[in-house]
Amino acid sequence: MSTVHSSPFFQMENPAILSLLRHKPGDHQKRTKSTGGLFKMFKIFPMLTSGCKMVALLGRPRKPLLKDNATTGTLFGYRKGRVSLAIQEDPHCMPIFVIELPMHSSAFQKEMASDMVRIALESETKTHKKKLLEEFVWAVYCNGRKTGYSIRRKQMSEDELYVMQHLRGVSMSAGVLPNPSEKETADGELTYMRARFERVVGSKDSEALYMINPDGAAGPELSIFFVRAH
Repeated sequence: MSTVHSSPFFQMENPAILSLLRHKPGDHQKRTKSTGGLFKMFKIFPMLTSGCKMVALLGRPRKPLLKDNATTGTLFGYRKGRVSLAIQEDPHCMPIFVIELPMHSSAFQKEMASDMVRIALESETKTHKKKLLEEFVWAVYCNGRKTGYSIRRKQMSEDELYVMQHLRGVSMSAGVLPNPSEKETADGELTYMRARFERVVGSKDSEALYMINPDGAAGPELSIFFVRAH
């Protein structure tokens, strides 16, 4: 039986997060009509193999297919490793934020079996001298449960650079990337999900990303919150 600590709303009493959850009801309804497909595709990762190379199928357009102000978010990692999050203002640009979450891919995929996934990153920095996404140390929550702490990357690892280079110019996709080396790694296949997000700035201390997909499926299923403690 689930407890209050497994609720997606546990730890969501933070005023900054509650404000973002209440942001523009009309926009929320629009997102509801346009989300879901990529998320459902990501759920079938255990069924995919390295022979499914979505990037090769989609190609790499020189110009963005979708010209708007949406933010690009990528969740990726080896099946037996941890999940990383990269945020880009444009899929052709280097990420403005990269972090390895304190969650194994298998645990994250179990969370995604639910109808709603909310990731909250909270910075406990008190100085406020930096922009929110420039903070380094973050407490990470997934669906209300604290999973640990992470440190934002100053420089991307070789694997992270590999993923960004392979997905350059891709706006939306999910699948399995070929391993960076020819040999199979002990961590298994390198899986990823890339989607477009509506970025909502609540204040200098709070932001949110809401996943959007143009397939008509129902339900905003993935939200990412950034909050700085006062």
